[in-house]
Amino acid sequence: MTPTRPKSLPGRHFVRNLIERRALIAQLVRRDFDQRYIGSAAGWLWGVAHPLISLLTYYFVFQICLKQTLPTDAPTTSYVMFLLSGYLPWMLFQDTVTRSASSLVEQSNLITKTVFPSEVVAVAIFLSSLIQHLIGLGVVMVAGLVLVHSVSPMLLLLPVYMLLVGLLAIGIGWIASSLHVYLRDTGQVLTIVMTLWFWATPIMIRKDQVPPYLQFIIQWNPLSRIVEAYRDEILRPTWPWPNLHELGIGAAYSIAVFIAGGLFFRVLKRGFADVL
Repeated sequence: MTPTRPKSLPGRHFVRNLIERRALIAQLVRRDFDQRYIGSAAGWLWGVAHPLISLLTYYFVFQICLKQTLPTDAPTTSYVMFLLSGYLPWMLFQDTVTRSASSLVEQSNLITKTVFPSEVVAVAIFLSSLIQHLIGLGVVMVAGLVLVHSVSPMLLLLPVYMLLVGLLAIGIGWIASSLHVYLRDTGQVLTIVMTLWFWATPIMIRKDQVPPYLQFIIQWNPLSRIVEAYRDEILRPTWPWPNLHELGIGAAYSIAVFIAGGLFFRVLKRGFADVL
């Protein structure tokens, strides 16, 4: 009797498909990045200008008007750098999730007329946003040289945390985009969720300002650890070894959401062509 070949796990098969379609993903990344700024004279510079204007607004409100101070264990004395380094990973996460939500409806012509692997859309959006993120990181490095006269060698570890942001954002993007196909109110709900999530992340506020009975929100928020890690890697002038415990928890969150989002997407995608 010929032994039967064991079936591969659904999650493993899903990830393998993404790897095999890397050429298609690269094409979608190029197309997405070009379309974002098509017809614009300033092009990708608008992707830097908008976050900087928002950041300067927050700086004016919290530092100039409300006299917000840095936490005692902050890796810098510059409030601008403190905000900028924390805002950077959030922008990558937010941009990926919010644009992924409506991506399947916008690509409905591909999904309904061809055999198109719709799961690659959110991956391409993240990689396109990552290009903008790297440009923003360059701005942060220049600002660090100007404001604090140094650049941390820990920047070499940032790709690890970029990967964690990507897994988390793609997983949530898969859930939001698949729900949006069936329920168009998903985009409105997501806007509210992202606003609450932003203020539940210690970017503009300090952890010690959160009341003790609400500290669980910070502890269970996967982006809290990533924001703090970004600040450490960008701002600390020394070379301390990263907190492996916090890194492990952050990785567990991101991988779990990525797998759950992939399985959720795989179940709902069976009806995409009929609904779209």
